[in-house]
Amino acid sequence: MRYALLVSYDQNAEISAGERSRRAAGLASVSARLSADGAFACGLRLQPASTAATVRCWDGGDVIVSPGPATAAREQLTACFVVDCPDVDAAIQVATGIPAAWYGSVEVRPVVAEPVQPDAAIPSVPGQTVVGVAAVRVPTT
Repeated sequence: MRYALLVSYDQNAEISAGERSRRAAGLASVSARLSADGAFACGLRLQPASTAATVRCWDGGDVIVSPGPATAAREQLTACFVVDCPDVDAAIQVATGIPAAWYGSVEVRPVVAEPVQPDAAIPSVPGQTVVGVAAVRVPTT
């Protein structure tokens, strides 16, 4: 079964440059370590929450775009890894090896085993990454 490991920590914490570098290197090493263990399906690191834009839309065409993350929280989503594990206990064990768990948190959540688009059958092949992409045309002004 696939599990999402949602990595969060306080990006605004006052830490030394050396500690910040150590944390970044630890997070950067996660993909390679998970691949070596055979659990890695896919993953990505995110830019700081301060670079986010939050979009809210309503029927009728109303759109509000706000700078920053969707929620104001002490910890911000920093990375997401998807792992193949036999059960939640194994996924939790994998999460304990992510360095950010030592100074932040790693949420372990089962992934819904459905195609991204209902009309497109996406075969699930063990060991291969499946990525859903939606194309959106943005009008220019």
